[in-house]
Amino acid sequence: MSSPGRRQDLYDKRDTLRLMAERAISLRLDEGAASALELLMRDGKSRSEAIREAVVDTARRRLYELAAADAARVAADENDRREVAEVQALMEALSEEG
Repeated sequence: MSSPGRRQDLYDKRDTLRLMAERAISLRLDEGAASALELLMRDGKSRSEAIREAVVDTARRRLYELAAADAARVAADENDRREVAEVQALMEALSEEG
């Protein structure tokens, strides 16, 4: 039901906005970091966009490094390899049952 003088189409159209918490930081760049930031901004990104992207990319690479180091540790440990094989066998047996 619409009230007199109220444009129904204005109230029927809704946009969902994803709110992002703003966390401002400041940093001092040395020559190398300033040059790297300029390179990241060459494709039109703002300083903030370039820095956010660099932080996320660096964290993602770090997670892969940690996972690779963990996999290497497991591969080098005979007990860990045996445990992985046991878990895989159990998972296969369970999948055959279901």
